[in-house]
Amino acid sequence: MRGRSLRLGRGGEFDRLRAIFAALGAAGRDLGDDCALLSVGGRTLAISIDLSLEGVHFRTDWLALREIGWRATAAALSDLAAEGAEAVGVLVSLGVPGSQQRRAGNASPAVQIMAGVGAAARSVGASVLGGDLVRSPRYLVDVCVLGVAQRPVRRSGARPGDGLWVTGRLGGAGLALAALRAGRGRRLAPAVRHRFARPVPRIAAGRWLARRGARAMIDISDGLAGDAGHLAAASGVGVAIELERVPCWPGVTPLAAVRSGEEYELLVAMPRRFGPTDVKAFGRATGLPLTRIGACTAGRGVRMTHDGRPITPPPGFDHFPAQ
Repeated sequence: MRGRSLRLGRGGEFDRLRAIFAALGAAGRDLGDDCALLSVGGRTLAISIDLSLEGVHFRTDWLALREIGWRATAAALSDLAAEGAEAVGVLVSLGVPGSQQRRAGNASPAVQIMAGVGAAARSVGASVLGGDLVRSPRYLVDVCVLGVAQRPVRRSGARPGDGLWVTGRLGGAGLALAALRAGRGRRLAPAVRHRFARPVPRIAAGRWLARRGARAMIDISDGLAGDAGHLAAASGVGVAIELERVPCWPGVTPLAAVRSGEEYELLVAMPRRFGPTDVKAFGRATGLPLTRIGACTAGRGVRMTHDGRPITPPPGFDHFPAQ
């Protein structure tokens, strides 16, 4: 452990985090990455926690309770993927409104949410290890994930000259969210709705990339441009993204794809030797595409172009935007 907080990108939420890091001082070591890392008996334990709150991260008129449990757990597991860690288990603090009663023929809301939690955990070979249940004014699902990493990948290891790559395709979650907000959720294509309701944490992809020498990695939860800014800040490099290279979900423009949050794909800096043969091996191992979208450079911040023309990078999601 370096005993210092990592640098974060821009945004009101991250200004608040910087203030918290400063207030914690020596009590807050190495904060700002996807996971905390602890050496235990010769192994590295990766730990992260992620809170999903009704009205902020999900709505019960958009998602079934089981889907809410899955989605909250997948979001937390995605932090392990970004560290290159294997998932071991999850613990869950669950808040359920006291007015929510069991409907005839259905399990209680707590049981339904936890069924989704369990399904998401099993999908990556993890177990539900415990948690807490409380009455709450709104649904909340607070998921702590535990994993082990043979070679942890931080956000802070990128170097100028590294290639910048992204797994999968982007924009599906944003496409679904726009339709839901417009009241068109019932007309969503099943694949698009599934992308939003049941995101897949890229555990296998993260472990593969870590074994192949990934320098820095982050999961795309706040949008590609915003999360690229965090990787650039932590590593002390610039990031150049070619918008026309960004792999997009069908029907999504590249600019919309880089704005789309909660994608839970991985953005990774790989050494310049990483090339087409490695991409094919990645596809065989994971069933996913891996696309080079730019490079790490000397300097600071995110630069974005479209067919050579400069584009202003869109801001990432911010819980505390400037007023």
